[in-house]
Amino acid sequence: MEKLTGATPALGPYSAGVKVENLVFVSGQIPTDAAGNLPEGIEAQAEQSILNVKAVLEAGGSDLQHVVKTTVFLRDMEDFARVNEVYARYFNGAVQPARSCVQAAKLPKDMPLEIEAIGIAVK
Repeated sequence: MEKLTGATPALGPYSAGVKVENLVFVSGQIPTDAAGNLPEGIEAQAEQSILNVKAVLEAGGSDLQHVVKTTVFLRDMEDFARVNEVYARYFNGAVQPARSCVQAAKLPKDMPLEIEAIGIAVK
C-alpha cells in the first residue's frame, strides 16, 4: 500500500489517496486550491474539486480517463445540474465512471461539495 499526496493537504488523520496494486483510491477532495482559497461559484468549485482529484490520481499513476467510480457529495442538491455540466467536461470518455451523488447535511470546513474517486493505475 502506498500513501499518495495531492494538491491540497488532508484535513485529518487520513491520506489524500492510497494506491493498492493497480487501484488508486482518492479521498474526498474539497474545492480549495493549494493555498486554501475557495473559488467563487459552484461551477468553479466543482472544477477545483475535480482538479484536486486529478492531482491525487496522477500521483498514483492514474488519470481522469481511468476512473471507475466517483461519489459526489453536495451541500445542496439544487446544484446538481450545474455540477453535472462541469463533471461532464472532465469525465467524457467512451465509458463514464459509475457514480453516486448525495446531498450531505454538512461537509468539512462547511464546503459546498466534495468528490472522491477510484481509478486504475496505468503508469
